[in-house]
Amino acid sequence: MFDINGYEFIVLLLVAVVVLGPERLPEYAAKLGRLVRQLRVMADGAKAQLKDQMGPEFDDLNWRQYDPRQYDPRRIVREALMDPVPTAAAAATAATDLGAAAGPSPAVHDPVKPTPWDPDAT
Repeated sequence: MFDINGYEFIVLLLVAVVVLGPERLPEYAAKLGRLVRQLRVMADGAKAQLKDQMGPEFDDLNWRQYDPRQYDPRRIVREALMDPVPTAAAAATAATDLGAAAGPSPAVHDPVKPTPWDPDAT
């Protein structure tokens, strides 16, 4: 969850003992436990309230798509690099599939020609 390994956890415990002192540590650990329980109760209440308000559509939601762990930047870049690069023919086919209602098709860069540039913009 927090990506803390064993050594980091031990260091955090030692820092807590030094900062809080051994006599106040059990009191603060109990407070932390109560806070976690309250947060769970609040989250369950919010989920139940949302389920009541949304009705049957709540069961149809795909909760996996809202999981922030799926948005790993390394995975996104890897998948983008592995995707095949669209060719000019594929871009032209996609533009004709969209039809004339979509507007003019974007210019496709031909790698044989030099890259266009604007001397006033540089």
